[in-house]
Amino acid sequence: MATHIAANDSSPIVDAEKIKNACKGLGTDEAALISILAHRNVTERKLVRVAYEQIYHEDLIQQLKSELSGSFQRGICNWTMDPAERDAAFINEALKKETLDFKVIVEIACTRTSEEFLAVKRSYQFLYKHCLEEDVASKTNGDVRRLLVAVVSTYRYEGDEFDESLAHLEANILHQLIENKAFNDDEIVRILCTRSKKQLFATFTTFRNTYGTTITKGLSSDSSDEYMVTLRTTIRCIKNPRRYLAKVLCYALNDLVAEEHELSRVIITRAEKDLNEISDLYFKRNGITLQNSVAKKTSGNYKTFLLALLGNNWV
Repeated sequence: MATHIAANDSSPIVDAEKIKNACKGLGTDEAALISILAHRNVTERKLVRVAYEQIYHEDLIQQLKSELSGSFQRGICNWTMDPAERDAAFINEALKKETLDFKVIVEIACTRTSEEFLAVKRSYQFLYKHCLEEDVASKTNGDVRRLLVAVVSTYRYEGDEFDESLAHLEANILHQLIENKAFNDDEIVRILCTRSKKQLFATFTTFRNTYGTTITKGLSSDSSDEYMVTLRTTIRCIKNPRRYLAKVLCYALNDLVAEEHELSRVIITRAEKDLNEISDLYFKRNGITLQNSVAKKTSGNYKTFLLALLGNNWV
């Protein structure tokens, strides 16, 4: 369930005019920007962006970047972007880092539907003039490359059907490989990157019921081993994406200096999907609501913006 509530009587033209007025003069009216953009759904934001460009012959995102700064600028610009364009930008940013941020790539590839991720790859190719697989391959090597390229190349079946006998067979294969510490075996990559999420969930459940432990328990927890971290992240994002994202929020709020981008990324990308459910998991894990944590750890317009997306003060 989404936290976002749309302003059904909003007019894209009026919104565009109000945004332009908020950007006039010596200072920017950030409160006005939040009152408009943080309360429009994805379709409404797209129409506002189109209207703004038609009226003023300027891209709304570029206008916001020129008027704002810091975390608030980044957050509201990402929120205003088309979701596929935004995810493509997140991945491109992760690939450009001196130390590849593979967790962002895995998160986006494994928590979007196949159609959503296909749109991300199309947007990535349009924006950066390369295919995503090409750039992932050029920035990685060895086992990490093999796994990540497979993760971003897959197009999974999204239906509810699954094969129980196959789940038993592949749970046994995975258990044997993990027991033998053959973590980089081709079979692990094949299973994780060709099966539907429903099939994999059945396999992971069978693994737990048969062997009395979760599949990730047997994997090496060496944080310096990039392949193992990538492998565990892939499994966790497929197995229980909401729980994984709740943990990302927890880590981000415990270290905003290093993880602030993770905080805004999860809230922005899940606000219109399942942020309520992620917030519930966050509360169960930490004993404090996500809203209260955000209110305590952030400040200024950035805090107001994030709290709006979390469901506070909707118009």
